[in-house]
Amino acid sequence: MVPVTVRRHSPPPPAITPMPVSESFHTFVLDQLGRAAPRIRSKSMFGGVGVYSGELFFALIDDDVLFLKVDDTNRPDFVARGMKPFAPFGEGGEVMQYYRLPEELLEDPEELRPWVEKAIAVAARKKQRKAARATPGKKEKIEMKAKKKGKSAKPKNPKAKPPRGKR
Repeated sequence: MVPVTVRRHSPPPPAITPMPVSESFHTFVLDQLGRAAPRIRSKSMFGGVGVYSGELFFALIDDDVLFLKVDDTNRPDFVARGMKPFAPFGEGGEVMQYYRLPEELLEDPEELRPWVEKAIAVAARKKQRKAARATPGKKEKIEMKAKKKGKSAKPKNPKAKPPRGKR
């Protein structure tokens, strides 16, 4: 008899439960955001909707709730209003850097504008940091090349004297 190897797999990660976004809410949000910021567009993703201003991903819609991108510069505004972060895996799960927008702000484009502008600024900063990490400077390129070759990353001194040979 031939022995049979049974492979055990780890359980799959928890699935994101897609929450529906109604067409009427989606349209309303895009219309209101379009009054507060330029070049607003949306893209369906993971059962929700991602919202962009140009190429900057600054908001998302999930279960007919609008969430704006945050960092340390604008998070206090949301916390002061008692707003919670987006938690795609439910209570107690991982949270993302998007906070629920207070509903009353969505009704008034003038009040909405500064919140949207700050979220777009957060998205712009994140994109700049990501681009800076993706494009290493000259020093980093030398260090990366040296690591691959297993050599020192220090550039050679062109003024240094060559080693002495036997006389």
